[in-house]
Amino acid sequence: MPSRRLNNWFTRLLPAPLNIPPKEWLRAGVGALLGLLLAGLACSQVFGSAVALHLLGPLAASAVLLFAVHSGALAQPWPFVGSYACATVVGLVLHHWFGSGLWVAALALGVALLVMCLLRCLHPPGGGVAVSVVLADSSLAALGDRVFEPIMLNALVLVAVAVIYNRLTGVRYPKTAAPRIDLHHTADASPGERVGVSGEDLDQTLEALGEFVDITRDELERIILTTEQHALKRSLGGITAASVMSRDVQQVTPRTTLPEAWKQLSSHHLKALPVLDEAQQLVGIVTLSDLAGAAMAQPQFSWRTLLRRRQVRVAQIMSRPVITVNSEEPVVTLIPLLSDRGLHCLPVLVGQQLVGVITQTDLIAGLKRHLLTTGAPSDHRVPAL
Repeated sequence: MPSRRLNNWFTRLLPAPLNIPPKEWLRAGVGALLGLLLAGLACSQVFGSAVALHLLGPLAASAVLLFAVHSGALAQPWPFVGSYACATVVGLVLHHWFGSGLWVAALALGVALLVMCLLRCLHPPGGGVAVSVVLADSSLAALGDRVFEPIMLNALVLVAVAVIYNRLTGVRYPKTAAPRIDLHHTADASPGERVGVSGEDLDQTLEALGEFVDITRDELERIILTTEQHALKRSLGGITAASVMSRDVQQVTPRTTLPEAWKQLSSHHLKALPVLDEAQQLVGIVTLSDLAGAAMAQPQFSWRTLLRRRQVRVAQIMSRPVITVNSEEPVVTLIPLLSDRGLHCLPVLVGQQLVGVITQTDLIAGLKRHLLTTGAPSDHRVPAL
């Protein structure tokens, strides 16, 4: 028993896993190296190496945040640049009034922290900037109020390198809200957002925590939605596109006329038809919207006028390229395509061969069958009175 308690105690002391792949370590390390080197070189060229070296400590800490923790709220451009600016001002004022000293440096840190919170630019290395200004060496002190210039030069160079390097290595920085897909241009939320965690829920939760969380609200929302997707994928088990697709595919060729396509859609109560060429390769898809668009393009809108124009072929109005899925695609990835994206038909391919299609009806029927098969465990507890 004592040994088990000792093991548990040591386990609690172990740091939590970073959940960051080694490739990301290398990417962040190279970026921080380049950022600090370029900022230091720029500062050395303009203000001399002694000034640049004295300011490297806070700048190195900022580089870690900008390149390794780029999604955090503390690593965004405004907290970074804003904190350097207000910390420099605080350090200059206190140094002018009280000179250098340990207690002045501590006071500068406390005041800078308050100002950063007030201006919504909290960035930990900013505290180091305030202390560096108060405890300035002779080369830095000789600049007087102009010490603001090398500090802001460092900040601007480092943030510019972070933006360029992160973008070139596939990282979205600075973090901004992902654009919402609004196909219908209405005030309604997308179908996938009408049930579940909402933005208001996130705001209330963050407010209820009563403490700072180093993550942007949009990143937190993305983490929650991704977690929900993984949980849904696990709960739906092995349901794949092949499990729910329709296999008797109604199809047309590029040379099919519009009346023939309309007749096929109408007789089978469909909203879309895959278009296959002579080699049975999928080259497009024709929908009711495509037919309606062709009809509206007539000088005088009339279905009869449209259908009499037998020279118009499917190839002239079909939609392409076509969004497709493979037969082993988990059904959870089909849901946003058929709901949020508003697609009515997803062709299913094995290699380049069309083997089926999935409509919204197929998806709903498959999910219903899964619910009936698994069944939710009943709760027989008597509710509290």
